[in-house]
This record gives sequence, C-alpha cells and structure tokens, in this order.
Amino acid sequence: MSTELEKSVMRRVTLRIVPFIMLLYFIAYIDRVNIGFAALTMNEDLGFSSAVFGFGAGIFFIGYFLFEVPSNLVLEKVGARIWIARVMVTWGIISACMALVQGPTSFYVLRFLLGAAEAGFFPGIILYLSYWFPARHRAGVTALFMAAAPISVALGSPISAALLEMDGLLGLAGWQWMFILEGIPAVLLGVVVFFYMTDRPQKAKWLPEKERAWLVDAMDAELASKASHASHSIWRGLADIRVLALALIYFGTSAGLYTLGIWAPQIIKQLGVSSMTVGLLNMIPPTVAILAMVFWARHSDRTLERTWHVVGPCLLASAGLAFAGNAVGVVAVVLALTIVNIGISSAKPPLWSMPTMFLSGSAAAAGIATINSIGNLGGFVGPFMIGWIKDLTGSFTGGLYFVAGLLILSAVLTLIIAGVRRRATEAAVS
Repeated sequence: MSTELEKSVMRRVTLRIVPFIMLLYFIAYIDRVNIGFAALTMNEDLGFSSAVFGFGAGIFFIGYFLFEVPSNLVLEKVGARIWIARVMVTWGIISACMALVQGPTSFYVLRFLLGAAEAGFFPGIILYLSYWFPARHRAGVTALFMAAAPISVALGSPISAALLEMDGLLGLAGWQWMFILEGIPAVLLGVVVFFYMTDRPQKAKWLPEKERAWLVDAMDAELASKASHASHSIWRGLADIRVLALALIYFGTSAGLYTLGIWAPQIIKQLGVSSMTVGLLNMIPPTVAILAMVFWARHSDRTLERTWHVVGPCLLASAGLAFAGNAVGVVAVVLALTIVNIGISSAKPPLWSMPTMFLSGSAAAAGIATINSIGNLGGFVGPFMIGWIKDLTGSFTGGLYFVAGLLILSAVLTLIIAGVRRRATEAAVS
C-alpha cells in the first residue's frame, strides 16, 4: 500500500515533470511525422513517387539508429537538462530547414539529419523517468508521456492541414510554411528545458525537504535491490539477449506506429476528401487510443503483469492493419485505423516498463537506447515497404499486411521471452 507521503511525493513530481515532457514529445512527434501531411502537396510539387517518399520518410530512423546509443550515454553523463535542450534546439532548426527540400537528395539528407539530431530524446526521457519514479509507478507515467504521440496526431492533424492552406503566401508553398512554423516551437522549448528541467531528485529544490529525502531514499533502495542481479555496465546493456529481444519486439510496434503517422493521411486522402477533411478524420483514431492507452497501462501497473499487456495489443493492431487493407469507405477506414491506434499505443507503456526491471546505471542508458534505436528501424522498414509495395501494386493493401505480420512476430517474441524468464525462475527456485 502507498503511504500518504509517497502519494504526496508522486503527485508533486508527476505534476512537475509529466505535463512538461508530454509537451516536449508532442512537438517531437509532430516534427517527426508532419512529413505525412506535407506529402499531400509536396509529393506532387517535387515529383516524388511513393517509393521515394517512403524511403525519405523512413531514412529518419537510420540517423536515429546510428546516434541513439551515444546520445543516451552522453545524457547519462552530463544530465538531461543540458542534453535534452541541445537535442531540441538542433532538431527544431533542421525540421524548419525541411522547407528547403528541392528534390530526392536534399529530402533524404535532411530527413537523415533530423533523425540524427533527435536521437536520444525518447530513450533519454524513458531513462529520466527511471530516476524519478519507482518501478511500480513507471508504466502509468510512461503511458502519460507517450500519450503525447497520439495527442500530437489528434491536434497536429488539423493544424498541419490548416498550414497547408497558406500555399503561395510570400512565395512559399503550404508544406514549406508547415515545416517552418512547426519547427520553431522545438527551438524555443529547448531553451526552456535548460532552465526548467531538474536532472535528479537530489537537486529538486522545488520538493519539500521531507519529500525530497523520501524520494532519494526510495530510488536508492530500488537501485540497491537490483545490485545483485541487474546489469550495470555499458557492454552488458548492449549485449544482453533480453535487450535484443525487446528491440525486435519494439521493431514491430514501431513499424505499425510510423505506418500510421506517415501514411494514414494518404490512406484517408485516397477516399477523395479534402486536405482539411483528412486532418479532421485523422484526429479520431488517436483520440480514442489515448483513453485506451492510459487505462491499459494502469491495469498493467495494478496487476504487475507485462507480457499479455504487450501481446494482446500487438495482435489487435495486426488485425486492424489487415482490416484497413480491405476497408471500403470513410467509416470502415477510420474504424480500422482506430483499432490499429489502440493496439499500437497500448502495447508500448508495458513494453517500456520491462528493461529497467533488469538494467540500471550505464547499462540502462545503453540498453534503453539500444532497444529504441534497433526497434525504431521498424520506422524505416514499415513506411519504406508501404511505399515500395504501393508503387508495385498500386494499393496500400500488401504493405499493410506486411506490417501486420511484423506485429504478430512481436507478439510471439514477447511470449517466448516470458517463457524463458518463467523457466529461469523455476530453475532458480528448485
């Protein structure tokens, strides 16, 4: 049972940290996937095929992959305040520079650089939360943080669609205005991060002394409890087979997430509706997913069960993608995308509660970054395969089936990990 002191501390820390990091992720996710709305007019302006667009949208994750682990290790050394500020200012500038794209080469280069600039933000925040929240609170808090992704789609969709209507103002295309105006907030918030964010509980002058002492003791006790069995070294974090397995599971969920973020506007657009209608319809699936995601994560925390809380949503999202591949009409397509959104969003918080159960210190920094960097390659493979298969077949169906298969693989791997862990526990007891 939680004590009154614990409840007070968690409430104060949550109110201080979670809304702010949600705002940061809100902006991060908009800058990552607004390319999906830009494509509604940019592809025709620049003569991009579906394959060119899919590759350029996905190459973001190659830059992300290469710089993820080094970025998270630097964050662990210099602190989140300095490093997250650097990350945000850099990616905001590059995101705005997307307005300068003139052809495939500049498109590929800037998307790669955007991925390199943003590398470390998401795993850095996951690591940051492990400094402030005991494990029993972490899935719920992670869900609130990650809810910013579907919220950014829900609110960002009509905003991006509206910015496309600025076409011709001062001689710039609507998609150029969208990149510029959506890149500026990241730079401004990067400056705010430097002055607002607190690296560790020990430095939290905004906590009453009694509450700060409780939190420091609680986090130190949790760290000590893992000392006998958790991996601490960087190389253990990189090489742990559980890390690699979780990375492969995350690969499938990332392929699903960025298939939605990058291609959903075009899937809806092919129904023959206007860009603004696309923006409004694209709000519906993530709005529903937010509620399901928070409920599912809290249920996972209450039951302390992670495996089936990952498996179930992965299978649901897979079924939704298969449905989307055959859906006809606005209602059916939006319903299918809603099912996919619910599954993808609900799988992630329980999944991200797993690595810090067996990693700490530098191993946690390296392991979390490894999971995110390898896993996010699904964000390259999914969108690229959708575009490539669409060019071959003229339809989104084959690509959606491909991503559905990746999510089934994620579910199977999660069950395998659970089985191995259960047998290891039984062997240790006997």
